[in-house]
Amino acid sequence: MARMMAAMYDRMMQGTEEACLAEWRAGLVGDLEGEVLEVGAGTGLNLPFYPATVTRLVLSEPDPHMRNKLAQRAATETTAGVEVSDASVEELLVPSDSLDAVVSTLVLCSVPDLAEALAEIHRVLKPGGKFVFLEHVAAEGRPRRLKWQHRVEPFWKWFAGNCHLTRRTEAAIVAAGFEFDWIEHESMRKAWPLVRGTIRGVAVKVP
Repeated sequence: MARMMAAMYDRMMQGTEEACLAEWRAGLVGDLEGEVLEVGAGTGLNLPFYPATVTRLVLSEPDPHMRNKLAQRAATETTAGVEVSDASVEELLVPSDSLDAVVSTLVLCSVPDLAEALAEIHRVLKPGGKFVFLEHVAAEGRPRRLKWQHRVEPFWKWFAGNCHLTRRTEAAIVAAGFEFDWIEHESMRKAWPLVRGTIRGVAVKVP
C-alpha cells in the first residue's frame, strides 16, 4: 500500500495543488530563513517554494518509497544545502533549541501520537522559532460532516496510511506550548469533502 501511495500521490493531488495548495505552500514557506526542517516531506511538493534565505534545509521522510521520490526531486529541483533524512517526527534526532523553523504540511493527520509529535517539534525549535503548518482537521462547526468523518475514519485510516479525519490540531498546537502568529481556516478546493477543512499558519515557540 505504501509503495502504491508514493507512486500515485502527486497525480492524486494535482487538481488540489493547482486549485489552492501550491499557492498556500508558497505563502507559508516563502519568507523563511536560517536552518529549517520539514517533517514528513513526502514527495517534496514544498521544495520549489523555499527561498535562498534558507541556509540549511533538512527534509525528513520515514517512508522509504516517498523518500526515494523526495531524494530524486531534491537532486533535480534544488541547489546545494538540502539534506534528506529518514527521521520520524516523533524522533527527529536534532539538538534541542537549534532550528529557526519547522514545516509540516498534511502530515499531522497521520502521526501515531499528535501530542508527542508536536512536543518533538517544540523541542527542536529555538525560542521564538516558527512552526509552519498546513493540516486538514475535524469539521468542527459542521456537525453533519463531522459525523461522517467519525463514521468513515476507521476505514480511511487503513486505506490512507493512518490518516485521521477528526484531529483537532489547532487545540493541540496550543497545548504543545505554541502561540499563533497567524492562522487561517479554509476549504481545500477540489479535495474529497471529508478532508476539505484545513488550518494553515505560523505558530511561535514561546520563549
